[in-house]
Amino acid sequence: MSGVDREQLLRRRDGNEQRVRYFELFFDLVFVFAITQLSHLLLDHLTLQGAFQTAILLAAVWWSWMYTTWMTNRFDPYRLPVRLLLIGIMFVSLIMSSAIPAAFDDRGLIFAFSYATIHIGRPLGILFFAGTRHSSVLNFVRILIWCTLAGIVWIAGGVASGWLRTAVWIAALAIDLAGPLLTYWVPGLGRSATADWSVNGRHLAERCQLFLILALGESIIITGATFGDLDAAVVTVVAFGASFLGSVALWWIYFHRGSEAGTNEIVSSLDPGRLARSIYTYGHLPLVAGVIVVAVADELVIAHPSGHIDTATIVVLTGGIALFLAGYVLFQWMVSRTLQRPSVAAIAVLALLGLAGSRFSPLQLSVACTLVVVAAAIGETIGGDHDRVAEPEIF
Repeated sequence: MSGVDREQLLRRRDGNEQRVRYFELFFDLVFVFAITQLSHLLLDHLTLQGAFQTAILLAAVWWSWMYTTWMTNRFDPYRLPVRLLLIGIMFVSLIMSSAIPAAFDDRGLIFAFSYATIHIGRPLGILFFAGTRHSSVLNFVRILIWCTLAGIVWIAGGVASGWLRTAVWIAALAIDLAGPLLTYWVPGLGRSATADWSVNGRHLAERCQLFLILALGESIIITGATFGDLDAAVVTVVAFGASFLGSVALWWIYFHRGSEAGTNEIVSSLDPGRLARSIYTYGHLPLVAGVIVVAVADELVIAHPSGHIDTATIVVLTGGIALFLAGYVLFQWMVSRTLQRPSVAAIAVLALLGLAGSRFSPLQLSVACTLVVVAAAIGETIGGDHDRVAEPEIF
């Protein structure tokens, strides 16, 4: 390719070409499937070990999606080489997602090899179609080295079994998470600077917001599908209504003010790469995790609204919403150093409900949790009692 062709692969920075492309939404459909797989995995293994394993796989799925989002933030998915690379990533991601339910059993190598293929193939593809004369070639070389190292460790974990697989995958995930924090430092090649990461903040913010909507949509799909398979008894209808209202409240909390605040902050930032790494690459993972846990809780309550409530159901009912709210509080703290008091108060109430959870039926606890999150949404809407301190210092 000529130098002109390479430049044509980049998104234009004139303000008109930075909205999310339709192809990016099409790409996300694979990850809707991945979220569904993760929800079912947690539902089928509702233990501490199952939760831990689901968290590892969720982090891998999120990292795969997030790296691709950073790529499409810089390179235009309407350009043929970029689109072909994305289609390849979609295909391998579908294989990776299909292996999620048995990733810690007999499909560990399939999951790990698929993840490593995406992880290594993405920067390789960028270097291939962008060429060695691209201004950011050294940055992509550093990323390739980090991704290759992590990919090898992921595959090693896929070959292992039992507790050893878990331990090796934790090490692989630690490498993945450390890369951006250490700005991809490589001996002899130095490190990247966040100021050199060409980031369009509005596009990246919108991509993460849309992913969160997809996660909430998957939760609503599970709620509707579970309700559709049951008789419309009063308790089932109430459980269904509580689940729906809870999902609406979660959406409201994030999107009424918070999402736009994040967008405005990153658009006006002098170092958008640093901010994007903090509030979106790392900061949105707890929000997505919370939605997945809430989806599991909703399915449990709709299917079994009455009778004895076990510890696992108590934990997902109160913990899922609390995790989402904690992620929201962290997100807002990173954005503006404001403390969202309504959400913090709601987390405290959810903790108390969790301690007293055995006194309730599943439906009663679900309704109580829904009322708490609705109250938090109302508090956030009317402004709450937010404390603003010093200007943010993003890591």
